Amino acid sequence: MAAITAGLVKELRERTGGGMMDCKKALTEAGGDLDQAARLLRERGIAKADKKAGRATSEGRIAAAVSADGKTGALVEVACETDFVAKTDEFVAFSDALAALVCEKEPADDAALAAMETPEGPVSERLKAMIGKLGENMGLGRFARLEVAGEGAVASYVHAGGKIGVLTQVSGSGEAASQLAHNVSMHVAAMAPQSLSRGDLAADLVEQEREVLRKQAEGEGKPAEIIDKMVEGRLNKFFKEVVLLEQQLVMDPDTTVGKAAKAAGAEVTAFRRLQLGVD
Repeated sequence: MAAITAGLVKELRERTGGGMMDCKKALTEAGGDLDQAARLLRERGIAKADKKAGRATSEGRIAAAVSADGKTGALVEVACETDFVAKTDEFVAFSDALAALVCEKEPADDAALAAMETPEGPVSERLKAMIGKLGENMGLGRFARLEVAGEGAVASYVHAGGKIGVLTQVSGSGEAASQLAHNVSMHVAAMAPQSLSRGDLAADLVEQEREVLRKQAEGEGKPAEIIDKMVEGRLNKFFKEVVLLEQQLVMDPDTTVGKAAKAAGAEVTAFRRLQLGVD
């Protein structure tokens, strides 16, 4: 058997586009025979998958999962090339299973997610198998996870055929709190708030908005002595547009999200929103 040298692995990688460990494993199984190793990679869908790595993955799906006790939730973005593949049973099942895995296991980062074990092997290998089966490039995107400590609930909502996914975490107990979490998730999908509260907004973003409003007021020829009051008044309006707790609730525009939570005897403590292809 030929020695499995770094040069041999490199040659197979260049020939097939396979990953280093995949190529080394195939060469070992093939006794160092490049042609046989290349066939093994093709049979496993690895060479076919990696040759598609340059294709754009602008379609896909956001999948959501919530634990049986309603205390933990997760979102996962899985990308592919076409909306047709994103709607196939295989792709939907894979993304749903991935969301359930993140919900259960809490991976630390992208690399940890790719390495997580499933009954069919590591996530990265399952992805390659999917690529080989469905014939499109695919990729793991962002993921998010929320978990309640103590009383409370996590709800999820997936909108627009999987293009937008939301998790909302609330404190409190009972049906009212659970319903609040669901309603707020739907609200977040529609309104895309930038933060939970004013204090969560980036200071530089607030300062940038304040400066824009000041220049607007100056451009309107307003007296210097009232510009500050005008700016703060308009800044309050800005907060009501981008801060979740201050937004008018989509289901009941006569109240805000914060007031609706208070009426339910609960508190919105966190949310996560993923939109396919949008950072």
